[in-house]
Amino acid sequence: MKRILLVEPNFPIPAKSKNHCNFLPIGLLKIAAYHRSLGDSVELHRGNFQANKRPDEIKVTSLFTYWSKQVWESVQYYKELYPSTRMEVGGIYASLMPEHAKASGSDDVKTGLYKKGIAEDFEPAYDLVDVDYQIVHGSRGCFRKCNFCGTWKIEPDVTYKKSIKDEIRKRKVVFYDNNLIANPHIKDILSELAEYKFPDQSRVYCESQSGLDGRVLIKDPGIAICLKKARFQHPRIAWDGPYAHWPKIKAQIQVLRDAGFRADDIFIFMLFNHELSYEEMRAKLDACRRWKVRVIDCRFRPLNSTADNYKPNAKSQDEEEYYIHKGWTDRQVRAFRRAVRRQNIALILDLPNGRYIKGVERRYIPT
Repeated sequence: MKRILLVEPNFPIPAKSKNHCNFLPIGLLKIAAYHRSLGDSVELHRGNFQANKRPDEIKVTSLFTYWSKQVWESVQYYKELYPSTRMEVGGIYASLMPEHAKASGSDDVKTGLYKKGIAEDFEPAYDLVDVDYQIVHGSRGCFRKCNFCGTWKIEPDVTYKKSIKDEIRKRKVVFYDNNLIANPHIKDILSELAEYKFPDQSRVYCESQSGLDGRVLIKDPGIAICLKKARFQHPRIAWDGPYAHWPKIKAQIQVLRDAGFRADDIFIFMLFNHELSYEEMRAKLDACRRWKVRVIDCRFRPLNSTADNYKPNAKSQDEEEYYIHKGWTDRQVRAFRRAVRRQNIALILDLPNGRYIKGVERRYIPT
C-alpha cells in the first residue's frame, strides 16, 4: 500500500469559490478513486501544508498556464518538505507547456488524461470535498480547433458516451464537456436525465460549464427541446465570431426561446481582448442588450502565458503587467468589463431598454 498525496496548488481563487463547480479539482478526485482501488491511502491538499504521514508519491495538478507560479510554489514547497518523494505534475498547464512545468523541479510531467482509459472511468472521490453536485463528462475533446482554445491539444482524441444514467448520484449534474451537444448521443443522454427519478421521486437538473455550440443547435433544434425537458439551467451560447454573425446568434437564441427558455435564462459567452476590436465587441454587447440576454465575458490570455498580474480594481496598468492584445488598450479592457457588468445589472433589474443607471445596484436588495 502506498500513501498518495494529491495537491491542488494555492490558486488565486476566493475561499467562497473553492467548491464552485468551475474550480473543483475533478482530475485529482478521479485519481484518488483510482489509487484507492489499488489499496493505496489518499490525502488531498487544497493548498500547501504538511501531510499527516510522509507520502510515497505526490501528484500536483495545474489549471491555467498563467497560474504556473502557484504550481511551482507547490512543487518547491513539497520538494523541500519531502525531498526523497517522487513528484508528478499534471493538468492543463502541464499538458500545454510540459517543458516549462518540468523546470519547476518536478520529477515528471504527465500530459493529457491521467492513465487514459483507467483512472478516467472511476467515479470521483467526492468524500474528499464538500459539494452538492457531481461532474460528468459525456464526451472528451472537441472536433473544432479554435486558435484560442487548448482542448484539442490536451484531448486530441474525440470520444463520446452513449449513456450516463449509471453515473447519476446527485440531483445537480454539471457537464464538463468542451462541446456537449456535439455528442451524437446527446439526445439519449438528455432523455435519461429528463426521466431519471431518485427513490424519493426527486428529479435531476443539469448545466454545462462550457458554452453550447449554437451551430449544432441550428442544425438540430430538437436538442434545445431535450435540454429543456432535462431541466437544463442557464444555457450559454458562445459568440466568438464577428458582429456580422449577429443574425446567426439571434437565430440560435430563438431556437432556445422556442424550446421554452426565457431570455433571462440565456447567456452569451464573449471572448474579448482578442482579435476583434473594442468597438466591435461593444456592438456585440449592444446586440445582446436588445435581445435581453446577459453576457459572460472572458478576457483572453495566450495559451503560453505563464503569468497574469491583471488587477481588476486598479485604475490602470501597464502592458508589462498583463497581456493586452494589439489593437486593445488597458483602458478598453476595463471599459468593456465595466460595460458588461452594468448591462447585466440593467437586464436583471429590467431597466428601460436595458440601460444602466449609475449607482442603481446600490438600491437593489436581492430577495
